[in-house]
This record gives sequence, C-alpha cells and structure tokens, in this order.
Amino acid sequence: MTRSELIQNLSERNPHLYLRDIEKVVDAFFGGISEALVKGDRVELRGFGTFSVKEREARVGRNPRTGESVKVGAKRLPFFKSGKELRDRLNTDE
Repeated sequence: MTRSELIQNLSERNPHLYLRDIEKVVDAFFGGISEALVKGDRVELRGFGTFSVKEREARVGRNPRTGESVKVGAKRLPFFKSGKELRDRLNTDE
C-alpha cells in the first residue's frame, strides 16, 4: 500500500473528513516517527510494533565485480520489530 492508497482508504472509511485533513494527519504521523528516529528515540505502537535506530560500524567490504577492498562508513539504519498482536494476526488460519 502506498501513501496515497492509505489516504484514499482512510478517506473512504471516514467520509465526514476532508481529504486535505487526512493528508495532514498521515503526514504528521509519519513525520513524528521520522523525527523521533532522527533524535535516536524509540517509537513503540502497542500491538503493532517498535521502530528504532540501529548503528552500523565502519567496516571493510568487497566490490563484487572486482573483488577489491572498499571502506564502508558507519551508518544509522531504521529498524522495525513487529509486535506480538500483529504477528498473531498475520499467522491466524482463516
């Protein structure tokens, strides 16, 4: 599902809300998660999952074409761990 599909879905479920207001809510929601991760905070949505930041240290990698060593810098990566309730919903036999 894309961002626009999510907004459209929410609009269909809530016909009493303006589309522009739904867009603002979706932007604020994802913006809030992004801002928290940039600060290094953890975002926990009970029943859904947890967003956090993982640190990767600098390392020496290999170029697959030439085989020569390449320095790979340290980086911060977003990480998502699904919650138990979400995993249970995905794995129910219906």
